[in-house]
Amino acid sequence: MEFPDIHTNFWDGVIAVPLIVILTQIFKLFPIPRKYFPTIASVFGFLISIFISHRGNLPAGIFMGGFYGAAAVGLYASLKTTWIAFKKKRNKKHAY
Repeated sequence: MEFPDIHTNFWDGVIAVPLIVILTQIFKLFPIPRKYFPTIASVFGFLISIFISHRGNLPAGIFMGGFYGAAAVGLYASLKTTWIAFKKKRNKKHAY
């Protein structure tokens, strides 16, 4: 079996990953348990990669879709952790 040629560029990550984060956040408007959101992000990653970014190359679409979903989950977790730390630090300054 031969590895697929994967052609990706900077814009895939700059557009696809934030788009997945936004779409996943929209799904939070529905009564879905929070434990399913990484899976929802992965599904969006696969859909964007297979049908938009790597259309016509299913192995590359599947491979990169996993990265898009995982990157979106990591981006969200990083932003959330940073925001919580910022709020705690700001509250400590105003407590005096």
